[in-house]
Amino acid sequence: MNKIKIFLTVLCLAPLSLFAAEPGMPLDSVPIYQTDNESLQRGAETFVNYCLTCHGASFMRYNRHRDIGLDNEAEVTEKLILTGQKAGDLMLSAMRKNEGEDWFGVAPPDLSVIARAKGADWLYTYLRAFYRDESTVSGWNNLVFDRVAMPHVLYELQGEQELVVETVAGKEVKSLELAKPGSMTVSEYDQYVADLVNYMVYLSEPAANDRKQLGILVMIFLFGMLGLTYVLYREYWKDIH
Repeated sequence: MNKIKIFLTVLCLAPLSLFAAEPGMPLDSVPIYQTDNESLQRGAETFVNYCLTCHGASFMRYNRHRDIGLDNEAEVTEKLILTGQKAGDLMLSAMRKNEGEDWFGVAPPDLSVIARAKGADWLYTYLRAFYRDESTVSGWNNLVFDRVAMPHVLYELQGEQELVVETVAGKEVKSLELAKPGSMTVSEYDQYVADLVNYMVYLSEPAANDRKQLGILVMIFLFGMLGLTYVLYREYWKDIH
């Protein structure tokens, strides 16, 4: 019985140990505004331009983006569909699994629920933590995900960063320094990535806003019923001493 308890405890803690053991730096907090349709639309356009080539979002259909302010399927097609697919199609990657394995050594994962798996702050920090590393196949590495197979697809926007290693109080401290500026300033790139992460959070649960609104209505209804129930209780028992 004790062995079973130990096994279940290790099994529950295993996913946490994977995150804890991963080398990286403290995560930066990302502002997430799921009701900001303009931010979500900007993030969606970034996603289809830079992410969808290698990564799929196979749980999502293009026409679902009408929920974030794209008025009709014509607008969805114009802004988001670059591969000749239809508005009702799933957001599938243009890259085949075996091609990804050949090029990167591992098939790029589907990003449908990546924000729920990793967390918004992890994604935000990760997309801003690439640096040049000639020892890797792609020529890139990442402070959050060491030896990552993915190249820095946004480097033309952010620029090229270099790793700086210092020793502080006998402890090795790693940081990044911008060696070659990109087409965006640091603040512009941070906002660009924040919009992308905001969209990826939406992508992980498109019905989240509806669910929250429904939850609020249900709570209002329950509190209203609680008041009516109390009034009814007082009415039934007012003549009983």
